[in-house]
Amino acid sequence: MSPADHDAPCVDSVEVRAYTVPTDAPEGDGTLTWDSTTMVLVLARSGPVTGLGWTYAPAAAAQVVRDTLAGAVTGRSALDVAGALDTMVRLVRNAGRVGLVGYAVSAVDVALWDLKARLLGLPLHHLIGAVRAEVPVYGSGGFTTYDAAQLDRQLDGWLEQGIPRVKIKIGQSWGHDVPRDLDRMRQVRTRSGPEVELFVDANGGYQRKQAIRVMEQARDLDVRWFEEPVSSDDLAGLREVRDAVLPDVAAGEYGYDLTYFRRMCEAGAVDCLRADVSRCGGISEWLRAAAVAASFGLALSAHCGPHLHAHVGATIPNLRHLEWFHDHVRIEEMFFDGTLSPSGGTVRPRDDAPGLGLTLRMSDAEPFRVG
Repeated sequence: MSPADHDAPCVDSVEVRAYTVPTDAPEGDGTLTWDSTTMVLVLARSGPVTGLGWTYAPAAAAQVVRDTLAGAVTGRSALDVAGALDTMVRLVRNAGRVGLVGYAVSAVDVALWDLKARLLGLPLHHLIGAVRAEVPVYGSGGFTTYDAAQLDRQLDGWLEQGIPRVKIKIGQSWGHDVPRDLDRMRQVRTRSGPEVELFVDANGGYQRKQAIRVMEQARDLDVRWFEEPVSSDDLAGLREVRDAVLPDVAAGEYGYDLTYFRRMCEAGAVDCLRADVSRCGGISEWLRAAAVAASFGLALSAHCGPHLHAHVGATIPNLRHLEWFHDHVRIEEMFFDGTLSPSGGTVRPRDDAPGLGLTLRMSDAEPFRVG
């Protein structure tokens, strides 16, 4: 039991489910291809109230929740989310927090935050404390597996919604098809016009000087954002590219703890730090990562899982934007009522519903259940 007030509502149970959803077309980036995405969904209950949390991870993460985490948080005060995270982090010391375990911890933390906000009858961004009413977004997809017509259709959808920032994947085949990368970047710039901000993400597919040469060749395209030009493990390489190119260099989506984010910031590796609620330790740790970034004078950008980040994005002063990622948007709209619209280039977290403001459509999700 946590050292909280004995009159506080307790976490009565933690349930977890896994769902695998085929993509609507083959997807890929510079270093990986896939044809399905798995969501691991956590349901944390206190009396009649249920909190939702999830991550995008292999179904094996669900077993970590069942075997290791659920029992550790059940019976605790449902208001004591910070204590629950501390307990989980200590518990997984030998299992290792990085990777699959980190995804599981993150999903439970999100469910507990959603539960707490619902118990208190508050939208999550009001419980934490909002600094803005709207959160800027950018359209994200542009997979390397798309042909020119598919890319145009996706881009047109974002432009019709009034989203003024768009990101595509480059670094084709580990950087072995730079001409195609440049052609696709030119295609987006031509179709979007000069007003739309062009972002690119190599997912670590390039070598250091190769990444610099690519941006030199794309100088006339006014690229504003260059994500993971080289591996995010290569902090010196990120710094070398950052010092040589005009676009902002960004990385950090694979961060699982504050030490990772501090090292990246100390190395001067990025112009904007990335962090993902579904990986880094949930909402609790994401907020702390934002503070680490702020201490280095950096903004934070939310990676993927748009409905995981909309509320927390409204609560930090140094937010840059939120990634409106095609794959995750599609799944979240399939599974939940209460999803948000990016019309005009922002999302507005709901003020009229507690927690994350979402309701699981169980019957729609069930056909995709794998665990």
